[in-house]
Amino acid sequence: MRMTPDFRELCNQSGLALTHQRQVVFDSLASMPEHHHPSPEEVYEKVRKLIPSISQATVYKTLHTFVEHGIVRELSPHHGTLRVDINTHGHHHLICTRCKSVMDIEDEDLDPVKLRHQLPDGFRVDRVTVEIQGLCAKCSQAAAQTQI
Repeated sequence: MRMTPDFRELCNQSGLALTHQRQVVFDSLASMPEHHHPSPEEVYEKVRKLIPSISQATVYKTLHTFVEHGIVRELSPHHGTLRVDINTHGHHHLICTRCKSVMDIEDEDLDPVKLRHQLPDGFRVDRVTVEIQGLCAKCSQAAAQTQI
């Protein structure tokens, strides 16, 4: 079970002002299913139920601010749309190539990733993440049924 960090403490640590809108966006993220990695549109749909006057642009900007301050992680930026992860601890992702669902896989479930060659001069590694792509159980079962 996921332990949701205290938003007030995260704001203090990162030097980010705590506002009502930011609190609602964070709480909306925290209330989503444990392995859900929502898009800004999904977050917006949840937030606007609590703050009907909020714009989608405000939710986007808030999520980008959270990423910049390390409050949430951005999944790989090459997925075509921003997807965020409230779990900032070291972990990796299983990505279904059919339904695009994303699930966490913990650091300790993988052997450490090692580079075989030296990185180009000046490249600084911030974090190493692994994406394992395939079919989730639901899509795998559906694919097997269509091949029968």
